[in-house]
Amino acid sequence: MAEWSKASVLKTDVGVTLPGVRIPLSPPLIRLLLTKSISIVKSDIVYFNIGSIIMIYQIILSVLLVNLQSIILFAHDGHQAQIEQSTNEPRGGSYTLPGLPFDLILRSTDEEPVVQTVLDAFAYLLKNRSDYPRFDEAVKRNVLENIWIEPKVLNQEGQEFFILVVRTQIPGRVRLLISSSLLKEKGYLNSSENFASVLAKEFQWVVSKADTAPKPKTVTSERDLQHAPIQKDQDITHLSSQERVFILRKLFDTYLRTIDDQKSLEGQPYYEADSNKLVQPDQKSSTVRFYDIRIREALEKIVSDPAYLKQYPKAVQSLLNGKIWNVAFVNVEQRDWATRTRVLPEEKAVKVGSDSRVIQPAAILINTYRSAASDDAFAKEAAGLMMGALSTDRLARVVAIEIEQNITEKSMRGHVATDEMSAPRQ
Repeated sequence: MAEWSKASVLKTDVGVTLPGVRIPLSPPLIRLLLTKSISIVKSDIVYFNIGSIIMIYQIILSVLLVNLQSIILFAHDGHQAQIEQSTNEPRGGSYTLPGLPFDLILRSTDEEPVVQTVLDAFAYLLKNRSDYPRFDEAVKRNVLENIWIEPKVLNQEGQEFFILVVRTQIPGRVRLLISSSLLKEKGYLNSSENFASVLAKEFQWVVSKADTAPKPKTVTSERDLQHAPIQKDQDITHLSSQERVFILRKLFDTYLRTIDDQKSLEGQPYYEADSNKLVQPDQKSSTVRFYDIRIREALEKIVSDPAYLKQYPKAVQSLLNGKIWNVAFVNVEQRDWATRTRVLPEEKAVKVGSDSRVIQPAAILINTYRSAASDDAFAKEAAGLMMGALSTDRLARVVAIEIEQNITEKSMRGHVATDEMSAPRQ
């Protein structure tokens, strides 16, 4: 910010009027307000009486208050997607959704046809809630705080969305944002049943975001190996479920990645849970984010459920002792395998934690568009579904079995040879 020019300090200068208060020259806006109350004696010194000061500061305060209100309103229009903190009152009104524990809030005016379309769509979902399990779950658990209809919905990066789920300041509660402009543009106005099917798909995000904590706003590609809170195996068994989840989330921040480096799922379709039906994403990054959440839910299930510690102890330990540093869905079309465990060779071992423990970390890859083979150890758990269609519970069991059987300290050559044998013939 540029500094204002300072008035010269001349203690011997006295004006022809009574001495007043001496101030430096003001910025252009304030200087304009001061013009009629200032008597210039020298080119860089001004004098005015105390009455003028009071009047001028009252004017300045009024201008600042008006500008502050404009800034607050503008800040909401570019709301952040992770945690919604705006407390502005609705500009267009609030509507009750009969039979549902949340309200519809209109954030603009003159959108009554849009409101009616949304109200009718939710009435349809409520009437047929047995056909929409995620919607039914969200209603039973009361995880949706309210629904906002906005003229335009933007996420934290400025991307425009048709429908967006955001976390609130209350843990376990989320808000659903709907863009009125895109609702009309996509042809859903006065077509409530078609819009209901779109809404129903969004409730997988409602439930997922209500169940998970927000990710850090800044995630770098480099791992923070030194500060990764890896644990010793003997200590892991004595931790409570809550403590294990807490450590896992810290590892998400520093060490354990749940997205593949190549981002092979960008722009690709995704599966609804327990269904082999593919769904096209609204945004290029939607599928990546969808499976990132699914993986994190499954890993938290593994480390928190006492049954996993008893049945799959190596899986729980490997997630918390640093042996696993990547679990991710991928799209590897050239291979027929459903999962693959890749352990770094000894020459690429890394030093992890405050005690610089030497580890050969492994990556667990899940081939999204492949199904389990009959001889896969987790074939029963996969139940004929594509890997990307596994629910959180099924995925947790599949990942636990994969880790339990394949985490070994060995050379990468074994995995390369296996890949070569499973490669499609030319």
